[in-house]
Amino acid sequence: MTPLLEVKELVKTYPGFRLGPVSFSVNAGSITGFIGRNGAGKTTTLKSILNIVHPDSGSVSIFGMPVRENEKAVKQRLGYAGGAVDWYPRKKISDIVGVTKLFYENWDDAEYKKYLDVFGLDPGKTPRELSEGMKVKLNLTIALSHKAELLILDEPTSGLDPVSREELLDIFTALRDRGVAVLFSTHITSDLDKCADHVTYIKKGMIVASDTKEAFIDSFAKDGIRPDLEEIMIACEKEDFREKLAR
Repeated sequence: MTPLLEVKELVKTYPGFRLGPVSFSVNAGSITGFIGRNGAGKTTTLKSILNIVHPDSGSVSIFGMPVRENEKAVKQRLGYAGGAVDWYPRKKISDIVGVTKLFYENWDDAEYKKYLDVFGLDPGKTPRELSEGMKVKLNLTIALSHKAELLILDEPTSGLDPVSREELLDIFTALRDRGVAVLFSTHITSDLDKCADHVTYIKKGMIVASDTKEAFIDSFAKDGIRPDLEEIMIACEKEDFREKLAR
């Protein structure tokens, strides 16, 4: 199966931090959780995939096309949401969407109205009138309204209450069943326990593991006891912390 997203040997260097080389892939009809603690390189990786950040080396292909040379065509077919975004804080949601939809050839008003209803968004309100959680829902509504084949989401459940998070996971599952690929970073690993097919774990800018969720968890099992993703991540990160304390 040809991956919808393929990242190969991606490197980006900043003063005091180096990302990579990072390599992993995402297939159609799958949900991939991208985990790692703050500062591990998740957002830099996602922004490099989207060509928002320009990597020093490596390659990113989406839908079989190099992103740098085909950015416009690729972005017509993917959706991105990066948590809460203020947009134009004093403009009505309906006005913001009226402009945004013009950029997408496949914008679907029926889908847009469906997600307005699902998320309980009032198009007559402005972003400044929304809670942080509702701003996340607005961002996701726009990302979901143009028939995206790949969703790239940076902390999409951040700021959402438990019920809204559960509803969002149901949406991800329904999209997966329609063949959509979902890649999302999160600190809330319990969400991935419920819905992820694959897990990619990044630590200090390097990919520690990228595998099916079951294989990833099995690799950390001891004496027949399988830990959950949160237990695995805490154990891996605390090992480094203890080593620093012991110096």
